[in-house]
Amino acid sequence: MATPYVTDESGKFIAATQRPDGSWRKPRRVKEGYVPQEEVPVYENKYVKFFKSKPDLPPGMSEPAASAAQQKIPGCSDDSSGLSKSAKRNMKRKEKRKQQQQSGDVGEVTNAIEAVAISEPVVAPDALESSDADKVKKIKNVKKKLRQVEELQQKIDSGEIKTPSKEQLEKVGRAETLRAELLQLERES
Repeated sequence: MATPYVTDESGKFIAATQRPDGSWRKPRRVKEGYVPQEEVPVYENKYVKFFKSKPDLPPGMSEPAASAAQQKIPGCSDDSSGLSKSAKRNMKRKEKRKQQQQSGDVGEVTNAIEAVAISEPVVAPDALESSDADKVKKIKNVKKKLRQVEELQQKIDSGEIKTPSKEQLEKVGRAETLRAELLQLERES
């Protein structure tokens, strides 16, 4: 776009012009060879220029032939036309997984319903797993406490600890209750 330069007795200046957004520029005094910043072309490196000049279609293919060829390809829709091959492949995989999950979920539920007898109480599999995990954790904790109590008892018996504190004596006194709790937990699991 050529800038309209006006020359008068005070020098050269750019006349008031309207910007693309509709606002107006004030007349500005300029030196010889000045180009306004809005009119400086945007720099494009050689790769950008190459890809902009490159045609969208393969050599020798016309626009109607390209659209007809794309419609013949199975599974190729208009919404995925801008995607790369790998993106299209990933979309197909996701759709396939969804279908498998939906059909697999139905099959699993059907098998689970057939396996459960009517007289048995219904318990969610997650609840069973979490309760089993809780029992295992409790057993581990009780065993750990029992081991600590036994180590403390050995230290007291060997004379390593000459005067045990009140807390240490209480801990040694809990040994029997810990053993009973461990037996009960092991029976339940």
